[in-house]
Amino acid sequence: MTEAVQNTDSRRITITLLGTQVIAEEVEPELINHFGAIRYRDAYYIKFNGSDAWLFEYGVLVSWNQTENDRQQLVLRLAPIIEDYIRRSPIEQYAYRIIRNHEFSIHNDVLILPEQNRLISLALSHAFAQAAKLEFFEDKAGSVIQKNAHISKQLARTGKVPLSRRNLAKLRGVLFDTSSDITLHFNLLDTPEFFWDYPEQEALYQKLAKYLDLTPRIEILNKKLETIQRLLSMLASEQHHKHSAFLEWIIIILIAVEIVLYFFE
Repeated sequence: MTEAVQNTDSRRITITLLGTQVIAEEVEPELINHFGAIRYRDAYYIKFNGSDAWLFEYGVLVSWNQTENDRQQLVLRLAPIIEDYIRRSPIEQYAYRIIRNHEFSIHNDVLILPEQNRLISLALSHAFAQAAKLEFFEDKAGSVIQKNAHISKQLARTGKVPLSRRNLAKLRGVLFDTSSDITLHFNLLDTPEFFWDYPEQEALYQKLAKYLDLTPRIEILNKKLETIQRLLSMLASEQHHKHSAFLEWIIIILIAVEIVLYFFE
């Protein structure tokens, strides 16, 4: 059986993590008015120097067959509207080919598409963008856990955490910030609302999401969040214990002072 091949040369998909999110108040003047972007719920379609790109509200850019020079130019032009812009943006790349009458498949990071149109590229871009954001969350949670793993070991060995009340409060703040940031944006990893409008494209998304291991990775991230929550609970208990001990010493000192004053009056 022969297949009609539109282009046997591999094209490139580049996924770039730009920062935390798109600054909402900059969307209208910059993306829509300046770039002529078209919005599809949480994604913006941008035509730049003849190539397609999708910018997601949570700070991920997915470029389709864009030269590296064009991608870098676009990233620099988008930088002012990105919150917590990452100067050296992490990128990931995949290849794709268009083969007519061939059902969608992916193997060894090469996608085979029956055709390329805006809705197909958006459906697949959703999965790529989620994978990039998920990796960001994984690294953030993993880094916090690794940096503080010694605390639970120290507590098991000595029965106390070798930190002052002030440092305990700071550490709890860092853990809480990490946990709440990921939890607040966790809905980004759900099936995108785009598929409510275009349910016929969801099968492509689900197939790529499975290839990218989104579901098992989300489960692992959940376990990391549980570990952070346990650390938070442990530190809260330790901080409460230190505060109680501090109050007890104040009471003891006040009683001692009162006794001294009583005998020397």
